[in-house]
Amino acid sequence: MAIATLDQVLPQGRAQKYAVGAYDFMNPTMMLGIMDAVEETRTPVILQFPDGQCMDDLDIYAPAMIAAAKKASVPVVVHLDHGKSLDACRRCLEAGFSSIMIDASTQPYDENVRITREVVALCRPRNIPVEAELGHVGQGLDYDPDNYQYTDPKEAAAFVEATGISALAVAIGNAHGVYRGKPRINYAVLEEITRLVSIPLVLHGGSGIPDEDFKKIIKMGVSKINIFTELALEAADRLRAIEKGKLDVFSADEAVRSGFKARTLQKIRLFETKSL
Repeated sequence: MAIATLDQVLPQGRAQKYAVGAYDFMNPTMMLGIMDAVEETRTPVILQFPDGQCMDDLDIYAPAMIAAAKKASVPVVVHLDHGKSLDACRRCLEAGFSSIMIDASTQPYDENVRITREVVALCRPRNIPVEAELGHVGQGLDYDPDNYQYTDPKEAAAFVEATGISALAVAIGNAHGVYRGKPRINYAVLEEITRLVSIPLVLHGGSGIPDEDFKKIIKMGVSKINIFTELALEAADRLRAIEKGKLDVFSADEAVRSGFKARTLQKIRLFETKSL
């Protein structure tokens, strides 16, 4: 099947009130576990490559991701997660990625707009959609709902209009990684963003958010949800459960792959992801 784009998998999710999972990975075994799950359920997936330490090995990861997407019987978006620079976005674009995220959310609003517009201009000639972030989704270990930088709904509408992005990552009480305390989603902010912004909305830091919150968030318009930590924790639990004396590279590989598959399956069902 041909590699898909965000524009091909997200609008239907928003219209029909379901979400498509976007899963990061750090090695091929993790990626294969994710692909096992989507093949079993026959559902689309957003396979994410995170900017950062892995970028040094882009020339190795990109062909593997693209090969997995082409081999799949379901739509697979090959996506750059949290691109931090124009150069990172350009490299992934040239490597064959079908979707790009630029994250300039730590910059002042006007600078975020400027950087995001540059990336959209870079991607538009190839019909590659761009995701961006407004409001800042920080780290769960620093999570403090009383001092949180929420996305401003009116700014969100202006940002989408000014940049021409295809998907907007919002800050509504979510954070990356393991949360310090229970996440507190601000539904009033999300409701207003949904009213003012017509493009698909994205939730980063999905690991650790309660199931009942996910269901409500999706019904309110979020159609892309990023998950990594929960997959990694499931794999770690399975590694620890291997009997003493039976841990080797083969059992470890199976534990990681099956852990990523199991948790991805759980999220597909929770998000009510539908086949395209």
